[in-house]
Amino acid sequence: MNGFPRLARQTLTIARRDFVATVFTPTFLLFLLAPLMMLAFGTVGGLGAATMAKSADTQSRIVMIAEGETATRVVALDRQLRRLFRVVEQPPKLIVAAPSADPERQARALFADSGVDTYAVLYGPLERPSILHVENGPRSAEYLAELASQVLRAQRAGTDAPLSEATKTVITRTGTSASGQGQAAFFTVFALFIVSLMLAGQVVGTMAEERSNKVIEILAAAVPLESVFFGKLLGMFGVAVLFLVFWGTVVIGLGSNAASVMPARLASELATVGPAVGFIPYALLFFAYFVMAYMLLGAVFLGLGAQAGTQRELQMMSLPITIFQVAMFGLAAVAAGSPDSWLATAAELFPFSSPFAMAARAANSPELWRHFAALAWQALWVVITVSIAARLFRRGVLQSGSPKLWRRKAATTA
Repeated sequence: MNGFPRLARQTLTIARRDFVATVFTPTFLLFLLAPLMMLAFGTVGGLGAATMAKSADTQSRIVMIAEGETATRVVALDRQLRRLFRVVEQPPKLIVAAPSADPERQARALFADSGVDTYAVLYGPLERPSILHVENGPRSAEYLAELASQVLRAQRAGTDAPLSEATKTVITRTGTSASGQGQAAFFTVFALFIVSLMLAGQVVGTMAEERSNKVIEILAAAVPLESVFFGKLLGMFGVAVLFLVFWGTVVIGLGSNAASVMPARLASELATVGPAVGFIPYALLFFAYFVMAYMLLGAVFLGLGAQAGTQRELQMMSLPITIFQVAMFGLAAVAAGSPDSWLATAAELFPFSSPFAMAARAANSPELWRHFAALAWQALWVVITVSIAARLFRRGVLQSGSPKLWRRKAATTA
């Protein structure tokens, strides 16, 4: 068996060896369950942040100094205006205080209360009110100014009731919206970044381990280094696919049950979020771009890890690797937000950000021809990257390989 079939057989042999050596170990179970630990820590942090936010909301206020009929109308109109805001965007709780002999002094004294955060206080005649506010409370001051204007209108109209009653009819969208496609694009980039961050980084230590126990020299003597690199990349990719199949099954199972208990409003909002190419082509393209992202980043990390001679050198490489991944995520995220910009085109052409940017393109645009060209372009760069990594390892670590061009010419001349 010669040529490509032999190279493929050697590559698959290395891939099977690395796959079995990784999966059939107790530590793989910890790796498989790592998202549960991340979810647990994230839940604890989220609950803590929510508790702090809720505590801050209950300890903040805005104050309007008014009395009598004016105070009654302030409360009624405040209730009407708050319906214009989402719950998380509403102004702080409004307190209506009766005026003292010196309203200005009373207003300033309200900010001295250390038990509650006062953002803004309005006092004086509503035609020309005075508003005191802290540095981070200009929106609260604007809200109090608008509330004073509405109270004056209500006084002149002689009623607090709305002057018009609109008939509101809910329209259900039949497909995804433009904003929903943008949200799907960002989610696509984020999901690819997370799985590549968790899985592609595992490739870094494989070559370093082989170097430390001298196994790489035996493998290099038996098969070409390109087969060793491709085999290790395929073996770790098999581990990544096993990880995704396990968690994909879990997420699909939980998602099907969650859909039945999901609030109707949330379900209708999620219905507007979706990819422009359709869900089935999107799922196929997402997997294809995950393969390319893993192979491209994995090839880079494999080449870097092959240059590390010690665990200390390997640890020092973790920061540049993480920065590189975050940079690719940032570039693709910008491309997802501006799909027709020159930056998006650059992200789609740069091979290591191309899988992320093109996956976002699948969510933003219904065109399919670009994806076939992009996948071929990315596959070419996988081959180039692995070949460069193998050559650098052969020359820099094994100190072997063909002589340089000027040495070959000198030998021929002699």
